Amino acid sequence: MSINIYINFNGNCREAVAFYAKVFGAEQPQIMSFSDIPEDPQFALSEKEKNLVMHTYLHIHGSKVMFSDVLPGIPYVAGNNISLTIISKDKAELKRLFDQLKEEGHVELELQETFWSQYYGYVTDKFGIQWQLNFDQLSDSKLST
Repeated sequence: MSINIYINFNGNCREAVAFYAKVFGAEQPQIMSFSDIPEDPQFALSEKEKNLVMHTYLHIHGSKVMFSDVLPGIPYVAGNNISLTIISKDKAELKRLFDQLKEEGHVELELQETFWSQYYGYVTDKFGIQWQLNFDQLSDSKLST
């Protein structure tokens, strides 16, 4: 199990990731755009939104730092745009952690299957810290460029 940093941006994620890759001497990342996800007729995206970054990451000095843009309508506050991500191969452990973190907190997304994971949840704990819990199954090769 590991804990990773996840940073959200307000439409300039590609620029930020290219900058951080240069600063830290990291390889240019593979980027998954919102256009790469299955379409949902109830949640249509504009062409501009489809080009936003859904997910990418860099290896920086031994740590995996992940990045994404937020979609319009999702609150973005510079300084509060970082979450901690727990990645584990143990679903029971993810459930235990999620249940404890949600006590007196706010569930953003219940633990559930998503198109990228068999088990994923998002919770803000009682101290305002955002946690993403993700079952470790996604191969890096599934990210598109």
